[in-house]
Amino acid sequence: MTNDFYCEEVLSGNTEVDKVRETDNVLAYHHTKPFYPVHIVAIPKKHISSLITLDESDHPLLLELMLVIKEIAGSITEKHGSCKIITNLGKYQDSKHLHWHIVSGEPLKQKQ
Repeated sequence: MTNDFYCEEVLSGNTEVDKVRETDNVLAYHHTKPFYPVHIVAIPKKHISSLITLDESDHPLLLELMLVIKEIAGSITEKHGSCKIITNLGKYQDSKHLHWHIVSGEPLKQKQ
């Protein structure tokens, strides 16, 4: 697989992450290079390239992923007052593995 940080680095164990929540099929962790003060990424452990490539057989996995996202988003909203849940498609999607960002706060200035 090419351009899949999640399979190649996170799920393989090559890059250590600070886990927030893990199930048999889903992993959520603090972003390794956060763009927001609170920045968590949630991914399926199965490789799915994006939201628009989901198969009908992936529906139970998508439901499990959304339940994890809901739990984390609720916790963040309770603590910080609000959050955003973001996924990207096409040229906006750097890593070709379905993933959701759960974020709160104003975007951080990135080092150039």
